[in-house]
Amino acid sequence: QEQLVESGGGLVQTGGSLRLSCTTFGLTFSAYAMGWFRQAPGKDREFVAAISASGSTTNFADSVKGRFTVSRDNAKNTAYLQMNSLEPEDTGSYYCARRALGEMWGSVSSEKTYGSWGQGTQVTVLS
Repeated sequence: QEQLVESGGGLVQTGGSLRLSCTTFGLTFSAYAMGWFRQAPGKDREFVAAISASGSTTNFADSVKGRFTVSRDNAKNTAYLQMNSLEPEDTGSYYCARRALGEMWGSVSSEKTYGSWGQGTQVTVLS
């Protein structure tokens, strides 16, 4: 049974940094692209970043470009989201997700192309 477990969330001041981890169990991690999404209170969940199975290709939402990076360690079955220069608007629950096989990279920001999700980790950026 697949399981995705996020960690690394917390409280941080504006301008601070956090690194989120997504550790996976029960899947062939190196075969799948991974994505990060977030949901602010009262808002829909939105795409943040994604990384291909090999780690050679990444994609970011415009709102986080230049501030966030995404990486993975296939030997540890773990994906990471490094978040720098955090802003209050980055506050929300952050979720990692395992992309379904065969999906085109062009649709990487679509939730519908992800097959399993973690429970989320809370990030709160204080102004």
